[in-house]
Amino acid sequence: MDVRLFGKIDYKRARYLFHSDYAIRQALLVDSKAEKEAGTATLQTAQTSLRIRHIRSGAPVDEPGELPAVIDTSKGACLTTTIVAKFHYADEPTRLLRLIVAAVPHVWLQERYNATPEDTIWRTGRNAPTLGEVFRVRLVFSALKHKAHWRVQTIPMAPAPFVWDE
Repeated sequence: MDVRLFGKIDYKRARYLFHSDYAIRQALLVDSKAEKEAGTATLQTAQTSLRIRHIRSGAPVDEPGELPAVIDTSKGACLTTTIVAKFHYADEPTRLLRLIVAAVPHVWLQERYNATPEDTIWRTGRNAPTLGEVFRVRLVFSALKHKAHWRVQTIPMAPAPFVWDE
């Protein structure tokens, strides 16, 4: 679909998603991460539509995601979908070990994936509120995978085989 999308995401593409029973317009948003820790990925509120509910320093946090659930375009409304591609490298020598791909749940699935601060897929991000830094949060891959295996896929580098985790 020939539509320009804007946002704090590395790759943005408006497209049609075809299913056997329907077709929808989708705003596919993919953000790449190359952070040292393999078990999480740091996100900004602008990269998710989901409310961010978790416990930080013993207090509940309920921060709204800033990504709209639907983006209006000249071709019609597009359902937003956020994908995180996390590159996991070895320290010495520097080489790519695996790629972790995670489908961040949409806000319409809030109750299933993050109903309360205690039932969460998030962990405190690398920001200091006391210094006025922008709120960030870490998506915990194991917590998301526990709720739906298919949402987190680990792709090893060749020659190791990749097997889809249902």
